[in-house]
Amino acid sequence: MKKIDYNKQQKRNSLLESAFALFIDNGFYKTSISDIVNNAGVAKGTFYLYFKDKYDIRNHLISRKASQVFLAAYAELQTRESLTDFEDQVLFMIDHILDQFAASHSLVTLLSKHLSWGFFKDSLLFSEEPDMPSVFDLYESLLSKAPYTYHSPELMMYLILELISGASYNAILYNQPVPLDELKPHLYQTVKQIFRQYRSEAAPA
Repeated sequence: MKKIDYNKQQKRNSLLESAFALFIDNGFYKTSISDIVNNAGVAKGTFYLYFKDKYDIRNHLISRKASQVFLAAYAELQTRESLTDFEDQVLFMIDHILDQFAASHSLVTLLSKHLSWGFFKDSLLFSEEPDMPSVFDLYESLLSKAPYTYHSPELMMYLILELISGASYNAILYNQPVPLDELKPHLYQTVKQIFRQYRSEAAPA
């Protein structure tokens, strides 16, 4: 990466991290663009080189953080050579993602209330990190090696994401209706049922 491109990326990253800290500490509506640029240590005009307004930086931030969570889970999956079955791989990544959320309630606060399919699909299809594959590319790579084929794999992914993000929010933040560790087996059993529902061919003998 050329130095000028690196500096631009650093400024953009600084604005995103500044926005993340302020949105978590002060709330989205109480945070101004001036607050973001002052905290990032850049000029206000720099903000508009990368983002249209405060809503735009929030959307990019959600995509960035969601991608980082998935990529961290995928990186850990690559260290588990014994996990070769697609469905087991997805469940492993879900478990890793939930553990990341449990360790960082600020991530849950930012992401879970905004993970509509519109927001989330952008973070799946387009990587916020330079030279990194999109989450959907990684998903399709795992899917291509699965022993089963699945009809409507994007819809299957949508249902799983909605289930996990919706059902885990209160368990992580408030231990309601049960703590996360108690909820996990029920979630995973439901995910397995979704897999079975979308299988279109039996696994080869």
